[in-house]
Amino acid sequence: MSNKADLDKQPAQVSAMFDQVSDKYDLTNDVLSVGNDRLWRIATTRAVAPTPGERILDLAAGTGTSSASLARSGAFVVAADFSPGMIAVGRRRYAGVPNIEFVEADATALPFEDDEFDAVTISFGLRNVVDPQKALTEMLRVTRPGGRIVICEFSTPPFAPLRAAYNLYIAKIMPAIVRLVSSNSEAYDYLNDSIRAWPDQKRLAGWLREAGWRSVRYRNLTAGIAALHHAVKPQQ
Repeated sequence: MSNKADLDKQPAQVSAMFDQVSDKYDLTNDVLSVGNDRLWRIATTRAVAPTPGERILDLAAGTGTSSASLARSGAFVVAADFSPGMIAVGRRRYAGVPNIEFVEADATALPFEDDEFDAVTISFGLRNVVDPQKALTEMLRVTRPGGRIVICEFSTPPFAPLRAAYNLYIAKIMPAIVRLVSSNSEAYDYLNDSIRAWPDQKRLAGWLREAGWRSVRYRNLTAGIAALHHAVKPQQ
């Protein structure tokens, strides 16, 4: 039976796919992004702007790399992911970090109270959620009034020649690299397809507004290959 997930994103299937790539996930991402994933993580941490004592929810946290970056500020970070394999790797890797808690969670039905977090963030995971618009509503629910959301996700380069070159990289070059460095090349076939199917910056901004977020804005990273979206939960 194939381990490749279809773009309808059946949760159990996608979770199992991430379980299978968890051990080499960070290495593979570093190679495929040519090191840009580190720059994107720095940009995301700065956009979240964590401060000591805050409670931050890091969704689709994977092995906790972004969570650790946020936790260095002194904030308490809940690293949530729906892949048990990813969570297991993160718990081992950051066992000695006191202000990170790893939790298995579904982004469309978060196991947290209303208004629980000062900020919520998700990096390169929203497109893997079965219902991303419902997830944006759930993230709003668990964020306190005046709290913030930061989303870092692959996006659409606005410059046509770069967009064409990027699409060529995804379609032709990335699969060849994946076969060399990944433990499950079919999983990355799915991830490639999900990147190409994902909506552009303006549409995601529209989803945030429809979910109830306000002061929505975004900025491109690496000429629009990725984008940072930022918004605020209205004061009650």
